[in-house]
Amino acid sequence: MSHGPRSGLAAVSAALLAMSRHLEVRDVLKTIVASARELLDAQYAALGVPDDHGGFAQFVVDGVSDRQWKAIGPLPRQHGILAAMLHQARPERLADVRKDPRFEGWPAAHPEMSDFLGLPIRDGDEILGALFLANKNCPKPEGSCGFTEDDEELLATLAQHAAIALTNARLYERSRELTIAEERSRLAHELHDAVAQKLFSLRLTAQAAAALVDRDPSRAKGELQQVAALAAEAADELRAAVVELRPAALDEDGLVATLRTQIQVLDRAHTARVTFTSRGVRALPAAQEEALLRVAQEALHNALRHSGAAQVDVTLHKRGTATVLRVTDDGSGFEPAATRRAGRHLGLVSMRDRAGGVGGTLTVESAPGKGTTIEMEAPGG
Repeated sequence: MSHGPRSGLAAVSAALLAMSRHLEVRDVLKTIVASARELLDAQYAALGVPDDHGGFAQFVVDGVSDRQWKAIGPLPRQHGILAAMLHQARPERLADVRKDPRFEGWPAAHPEMSDFLGLPIRDGDEILGALFLANKNCPKPEGSCGFTEDDEELLATLAQHAAIALTNARLYERSRELTIAEERSRLAHELHDAVAQKLFSLRLTAQAAAALVDRDPSRAKGELQQVAALAAEAADELRAAVVELRPAALDEDGLVATLRTQIQVLDRAHTARVTFTSRGVRALPAAQEEALLRVAQEALHNALRHSGAAQVDVTLHKRGTATVLRVTDDGSGFEPAATRRAGRHLGLVSMRDRAGGVGGTLTVESAPGKGTTIEMEAPGG
């Protein structure tokens, strides 16, 4: 090994911790490759995830610039040494990969490689990918490989943990896909129920207006005004559904940055002043972040569309071990109990469901002429 026992253990620990921090498959692959190259002090490292058609579904490299990678061209196929690792599931340690009888060459822009160490990443009998390194940064006597048996053993340990991290990432992505599918199904039902009712009322009102045009023009005018109001409500329902279907940039930017960006857009788009303040909030589990974002969106929609507010303030802060979202406006306000009795929920049921779904709580403070404050408290952060 190229490290002493203490530094080697620290390097392995750092590599394993880095792999465990990521949930996206692509991020896990990049971390595995970068960790392997650093750990074994190699010039190049790569990891290929095979598809079912003789190619690679994903291929990640480290040590090659973006310009070099673009010049190299299409992804490699499963042949030569790569095929041996994928199909025979055994390690390969070579003094010069170019002299191996299985070597089939590489594109003109490909960097020159000599000594080579590669092995499969396995989950039981399933081959998840092939991990390999080239050009060990060390003196190499003629005809010998820079990679040692200790390096091979170390890479095998890394590959075992890489298999766990990659499997977990795949399970996470699958569970997220199922969650998105369930959410889309729920939205489809909500959209059908809400918009279908509006369109049915719209059709009946339009028919009534048509029947009254000749004999009672003034009543027909009133019915046409009702048609316009119903059409506007249906459009609002559709817009709300589209906003909910559009994925937020939570994975890339996190809750704080996503909220800040959306609120800046709303501040520019509306006459009301919309502000955002965040204090001491760290990353939360994905479910909590999404729930907080959706509640904020619903509360902002109510404040900007229905309350006539001149000022809307959104804050996100810590309270003990919890994260608190607060949306306050100086608008017309309402009587929550009366609104509930009248069947006009302003999304309060949906917001309470989202808060409760992540173990949080939702409180609403409002009165006619006194504005509204909606607060959601979620565990963590």
